[in-house]
Amino acid sequence: MATAVKAEGYGHGLLRVARTLDADAFAVACIEEALTLREAGVDRPILLLEGVFEASELPLCARHGLAITVHHPEQVLMLERARLEYPLRVWLKVDSGMHRLGLQPETVAAIYRRLRNCPAVVPEMGLMSHLARADERDCAATLQQLQTFNAATAGLPGERSLANSAGILGWPQAHFDWVRPGIMLYGASPFVDSRAADENLRPVMTLSTRLIAINRLRQGEAVGYGGTWICPEDMDVGVAAIGYGDGYPRHAPSGTPVLVNGREAALIGRVSMDMITLDLRQHPAAQIGDPVVLWGEGLPVERIAQAAGTISYVLLCGITARVRVEAISTARPVA
Repeated sequence: MATAVKAEGYGHGLLRVARTLDADAFAVACIEEALTLREAGVDRPILLLEGVFEASELPLCARHGLAITVHHPEQVLMLERARLEYPLRVWLKVDSGMHRLGLQPETVAAIYRRLRNCPAVVPEMGLMSHLARADERDCAATLQQLQTFNAATAGLPGERSLANSAGILGWPQAHFDWVRPGIMLYGASPFVDSRAADENLRPVMTLSTRLIAINRLRQGEAVGYGGTWICPEDMDVGVAAIGYGDGYPRHAPSGTPVLVNGREAALIGRVSMDMITLDLRQHPAAQIGDPVVLWGEGLPVERIAQAAGTISYVLLCGITARVRVEAISTARPVA
């Protein structure tokens, strides 16, 4: 299993995640993320999912024992021209249908043979691809990608990797030798039609704050920038200390759910940089200092993403550096 810890561990903290998970290997997007892990003493295998961006990165990869993805003929030329201290572990990436990164299927065998004869490459190479629509359980595109990948790599020795989180949970025929879990490890569903609990996943991140003010407003008064929400009656409006400066989505509309003291309330008005306003009509006992949960335990991040017209990945990865992190163990005893 190569655990995806790119983008600061999907917003959970690169080193925090790497030190917590007992993974066989880690997968990152770029060499900067890999070097951060190595400098912190992480000695597990690390794969650069996008490979190197320029030839000058190859010696660093060799020195730090980093595996690289090769997805373009230009990278093949870089390796053939390189004179490295140690040969590199390489994964050839096939464009099986996503049409983002990857070698054209008809070129894979020839490039495989070229790199088998390249002194800069460990002869035992891996073969990989990426699924574009595995989050749609009944989509025939995934089966087509499997067929394309199998045909392109037929007869070539080496370990294979294809399944992301959706592939792991929904497409067992895509598991092969290595799987690459990402969003599922952080307790969010990779599927378009389910939430974490449907997949027996528990949220790792709970984003929370507190009420810092409760204001009694009159019917007809407007709330927040632009006056986009008008009080339909005399009512209490809560102010919570969080906003887009912390990573809460500015485009979350009125009606987006939050939890106040563990019960649902609704966002009203525009999200500010540092604050949001809440409808407290169903919370007559609310007080300044009461806890407010934006997503996490008790409120799936998928609900906020759906309300805001985005995906849970964006919300989790968008938490900013000023948000204080508290590591809390929620491990359950084994019966």
